[in-house]
Amino acid sequence: MAATDPQVLALAAQITESREQDIPLLLLKLKGILSSPSLGCEESNKIKQDIYDYGLTQYCLLVLKQDHAQLHGAWATAAQLAEILSHCCVGLEVKEDPEEFYTKFLPSVVDSLLVLGKRLQARFIRAIKDKEKQDFLHWFQIVTDAICWLFGGHVQLAARVLQNDRFLQLLITDDVDTAIVMMSVLHNILRINSSVLLQVEEETLHSVLDELVYKLSSTMNPAVGSASTKLLLLVAKSCKQLVQLFTARYKGLKGLLSKQWTGKGFDREVNQLLDLLYLEQSSGKGEIAKREQELQHLMKQKEDEALKLQMQLQRRRAMRLFHERQLALLEVVHASQVNKYMQEMEEKSALTIQRFWRGYRARRIFHQQKQSLKEYKAAVIIQRAACKFLEKRRRRRPLCPWKEPKGLTDEQRLALQQKVDDYIKLHPASQMSEETSKELHMQAQAKLAQFLLRNRLDQRAAQRREALLAQVNTDVELLMNAPGLAETTEKDFGAFMSRSIPVATKARQAHNTMLKYTRWPWWKKLGDEFMEDDVIPDDAINTELETLFIGGKKSF
Repeated sequence: MAATDPQVLALAAQITESREQDIPLLLLKLKGILSSPSLGCEESNKIKQDIYDYGLTQYCLLVLKQDHAQLHGAWATAAQLAEILSHCCVGLEVKEDPEEFYTKFLPSVVDSLLVLGKRLQARFIRAIKDKEKQDFLHWFQIVTDAICWLFGGHVQLAARVLQNDRFLQLLITDDVDTAIVMMSVLHNILRINSSVLLQVEEETLHSVLDELVYKLSSTMNPAVGSASTKLLLLVAKSCKQLVQLFTARYKGLKGLLSKQWTGKGFDREVNQLLDLLYLEQSSGKGEIAKREQELQHLMKQKEDEALKLQMQLQRRRAMRLFHERQLALLEVVHASQVNKYMQEMEEKSALTIQRFWRGYRARRIFHQQKQSLKEYKAAVIIQRAACKFLEKRRRRRPLCPWKEPKGLTDEQRLALQQKVDDYIKLHPASQMSEETSKELHMQAQAKLAQFLLRNRLDQRAAQRREALLAQVNTDVELLMNAPGLAETTEKDFGAFMSRSIPVATKARQAHNTMLKYTRWPWWKKLGDEFMEDDVIPDDAINTELETLFIGGKKSF
């Protein structure tokens, strides 16, 4: 058995005797041990084995699980330890209990590195100063490089990284710098293991592809667009099933690539991806020709936009020359004549605008009338041709003489009579005696007479109801339109006179009772004990007053 490296042995002894807060700085010495230029491949692997056997690798993992802000050197120390831990795990061949190393230790290292990357990404996004943002981005790149180095040495960890929720959280971000870094990590995963997307769950696959397509649709940054396009192209080349998924799940991807990302500096990748999508969709030349037409249409749109921009520049240049000419004229014109000159220029400008507008409106009206005149003439021609055609058709059609209907022959008449006799035999009519018929006739006559009598009575009752309703409506209208007592005249009294003597007498009694009650002294109105026998109670008065009386006589 080979001897343990003295540097590793001395470092392990020093860590054992040191305080806990000093351990992270001591672990940084592993970087110098691993990067010694005198080490060969076998010596380097032997040192990594010694580091693992003495628990220094486990120490690095435990330190990364602590609060990174409390370490000496804070995030810089954590990033360097992540790099050291990654290098210590790659090339290491564990002979004693390898299952513990491959199934527990390495996945734990992946989770710790992703957690550290997520925290650095959050600090980078929240940082305000440029120096802080540069430092956090540098440390973030160190950690992502360590992750790439780790699954590059252990290919089975690629699927583990891709399925980790923190990896998706790192990828799903609106920050451009960290998004580009994470897409480079994804690119390395697909380069190392091209079939890894078929090994992960369908939900994870859809989440990754959705984020890449979303980045293409939500940003105009060429770096993000180039990275997303290259990743989608790599995915499409790796498996034909994923191309089918593209065409089925992202139906607008072809139009998005053609319209938004053509001419951005990575046309070769865009065209390759579009070719794969069109070939998968149609597997023929028709769609490729259609794509060429779309590209030509897109180029034409770009030419139109360039022409529009050129016209806008020419217009601005003309406006600038016009203003310069105005300023030159203002320098020549006397100060007292400036207002007069500006007024004249405004009037000329207004007249020019009006002239052009009237010409435009007259031309538009003329074109509209011209089109209407064409339509009218066409309608007249069509109607004239139709009338001529119908007239010719009427002249050519001969008049059909009236034909007498053919009668039945003797044989047909006998056959029809036989059918009638057979039907009567099969369906005999019910027979009724003469007395029964007369009795039934008398009953029908009696019921008819009762119905007519009842109908006549109902008509009289309906006429009476209508008359009473008309009288009530007339009385209500009279009451509603009646003038006030102060404005009433003798002529108005006649409208409220009643020809019924009992009604008039009852109304007069109620009126006199009310007048008598209003003239009582106050002590008579305090309670029932003060009421006289000949006085009508309030309930009776109210009852009388609540009833509608139309009383009085013409001798009132």
